[in-house]
Amino acid sequence: MATSADELKRAAAARALDFVESGQRLGLGTGSTAAHFVDLLGARVRDGLDVLCVPTSEATRTQAEGLGIRLATLDETPRLDLTVDGADEIGPGLALIKGGGGALLREKIVATASARLLIIADTSKRVDVLGKFPLPVEVAHFGTRATAVSIEECARALGLGGPVIQRMAKNGEAFPTDNGNLIFDCHFRRIEDPARLAGALAAIPGVVEHGLFIDMADIAVIAGPGGVEVIEV
Repeated sequence: MATSADELKRAAAARALDFVESGQRLGLGTGSTAAHFVDLLGARVRDGLDVLCVPTSEATRTQAEGLGIRLATLDETPRLDLTVDGADEIGPGLALIKGGGGALLREKIVATASARLLIIADTSKRVDVLGKFPLPVEVAHFGTRATAVSIEECARALGLGGPVIQRMAKNGEAFPTDNGNLIFDCHFRRIEDPARLAGALAAIPGVVEHGLFIDMADIAVIAGPGGVEVIEV
């Protein structure tokens, strides 16, 4: 029985393969749990599974290419059957916080292009209220401080507090997304109305995208010590 976090992630990824069929066009997510899925998918491809996949990050692209998975861009394949991705938090109604890996913009574009979004996670990612995990917000380079102030003002207007901190890379430089943008991590702690916050953030001109995925996930496969649970909405 899976017990460690890594074993649980892999168990969820393995169960997600039950939703994959030959001939499908798949979106491949980003992050540690999604990496397990890509690894297992590669083994299925070697055994003859025929799928065409669109990765949501350069890291996922590199991993999938190394496993011999056939890839395309979203411009070449603008409509997908299924995207399998991880999440940083899974709240009621499968509302999500995503973007801990910095790929939230591409993840949201690919998810929107998919007929179904399947989320894989270990049980620690399930929460009653979103917000303990800092909400990533991707912003343009121009006017970043002004954008941060707007995010802080937006949060206060909705009764949310906590620091808005620019994400830094390990080398001490500003963390760059695959699209060349920047990320602020917003420590809001409890987001009681994620849909309202999502709308408010989207209205800020410097915000490119935010990590609230509301009414997007169709299925969640969540692995815990007692087994794997499948939740559909």
